[in-house]
Amino acid sequence: MSDTSKGEPKSGWRRRWPLIKKILTYVFFALVVGLLIGLARNLDWQEVYSTLRNYKAQTLWMAGAAAFGSYVVYCFFDVLGKGYARHDLPIRQILPVTFVCYAFNLNLSAWVGGIALRFRLYSRLGLKPSQITRVFTMSILTNWLGYMWLAGMIFAMGWIKPPASWEIGFTALRILGGGLLVACLVYLGLCGFSKRRSWTIRGHEIHLPSLRLALVQLVLGAANWSLMALVVYYMLSQQADYPEVLGILMISSIAGVVTHIPAGLGVIEAVFVAMLADEMSKGAIVGGLIGYRVIYFLIPLLFATMVYVVLEARAKKLRSSNQTGDQQAVSQETG
Repeated sequence: MSDTSKGEPKSGWRRRWPLIKKILTYVFFALVVGLLIGLARNLDWQEVYSTLRNYKAQTLWMAGAAAFGSYVVYCFFDVLGKGYARHDLPIRQILPVTFVCYAFNLNLSAWVGGIALRFRLYSRLGLKPSQITRVFTMSILTNWLGYMWLAGMIFAMGWIKPPASWEIGFTALRILGGGLLVACLVYLGLCGFSKRRSWTIRGHEIHLPSLRLALVQLVLGAANWSLMALVVYYMLSQQADYPEVLGILMISSIAGVVTHIPAGLGVIEAVFVAMLADEMSKGAIVGGLIGYRVIYFLIPLLFATMVYVVLEARAKKLRSSNQTGDQQAVSQETG
């Protein structure tokens, strides 16, 4: 019996798809370039230069080391998603993708770095949308579990005293901290003892990780936030106590998320100025935070842009090698 399907003409959509895909790729590149140009135009580069020029080399090296450590820790968020999403991408491909996504996420919003770039780069490497969704979910959970655990301890122990002008008072902040800790314990309890391991929400199946994986999430997430705060601590010339800097970063970060401003521009500065006004001058605070943005946001973004170009250029070759490896593994199992 002859195969008539081979002789059937392709539908109009299938014929046009290669062209549409190419156009979408160019549009995506143009969007990324436009966002980068917009970010660069809104910066006062003279102020950035003068701020960094006044720092000691040792301070910059220590802050840079803390930033490097934070990015390394964050890159392993997606490595956790490897087992959770049940994909076979090698770690050497996962790490640069996560680095690019994190740098773009910090500077240009979660929609660009966290979602759009993740789906584009991972799909080009051969992952299915459902697998990418799981990787993204694991990364988000790890980040915010670490946040909740750290912020919960800091707020509950009373390390942070909000200004009198703020609506939320000292007692309310401690209660909030207790609530965050309880939420983390509930999550750990579900992961460790829940008999039901999956739920379907709007067509997406959500699986509970193991208790061991959940504990690793808490440790990695907390380590990332701690190292991030260490960068701020060094760039403020260690004039404020580290636990205080960490707590203020916790508050300012959630304020930045609520306001939906990319990189929390202006929001983080406002919170730090309000809470450190009695300890440091406004100029010293703002200058330190400019240095923090350069070291933790802009310099990694520069490297991430170059890595992104390389990943795009090598995507087909990497995907082909991944598929060849999968076929060889299958043949060995069946043989």
